[in-house]
Amino acid sequence: MTKRVTIASGNSTLSVLVTGKSDGPTILLSNSLGAGLDMWAPQRAVLEQHYRVIGYDTRGHGQSGTPDGDYTFADLTGDAITVLDHFDVAQADYMGLSLGGMTGLGLGLNHADRFRKIICACARADAPPAFAKSWDDRIAAVSANGMSAIWPGTQERWLTPDFAAANPQIVEALAQDFTATSVAGYAGCGRALQGLDYLRRLGEMTNPVLYIAGADDMGAPAQAMEAMAAATPGATYRVIADCAHIANLNQPGAFTIAAKEFLEF
Repeated sequence: MTKRVTIASGNSTLSVLVTGKSDGPTILLSNSLGAGLDMWAPQRAVLEQHYRVIGYDTRGHGQSGTPDGDYTFADLTGDAITVLDHFDVAQADYMGLSLGGMTGLGLGLNHADRFRKIICACARADAPPAFAKSWDDRIAAVSANGMSAIWPGTQERWLTPDFAAANPQIVEALAQDFTATSVAGYAGCGRALQGLDYLRRLGEMTNPVLYIAGADDMGAPAQAMEAMAAATPGATYRVIADCAHIANLNQPGAFTIAAKEFLEF
């Protein structure tokens, strides 16, 4: 089964790709800032053997709409719920990375009944001053000079140097997605990140959560993610060696094994 549709969500539209088993349980996939639903290709190939896999381009990304103005995590979690409602999914598993992982925390805290298990990869749960300031700087840079202005620094954070050198096709695909992201979409999501405030609420989480960290991730440091796991009742924590921010691509084998063990299929 392969189906791509566009659905309305509030003041935006969302491009959604559905693959896998039409009669299987559902898993919802959410991308990082500056990427798109195609970033999940290595995991989708495995997940499709068990799940109906639903991936969507976050608002402001890929083939989804780009509303004007700043976005909030209420917008981003609302989009995810709209996708489930469109396909009449009462409950799903969830996997998100970076911005998608943060969205997953909001879903678990505010829409726990709609999810079974949640995988939060390479994500923060709060926005300390230095983190918030970094988004001011990046938004100013792309507003002045376009998305390509910050791609070199982004690549350095996303992938380890050895992996990037050995996998130019993956680097090029990520570069194309990143530079195709609209400035408005990037900025809108960046403003949402500045309002990130889930850390103080992680003790309220009732869904089983797997936190996956990259040992070399500068954006969502492994130490911070370990603290998030410690604050989340019953959480599981995994750190992947020789791995930067886009862990599912930088170390796809280790990432997929951790996800499959947690999801138990």
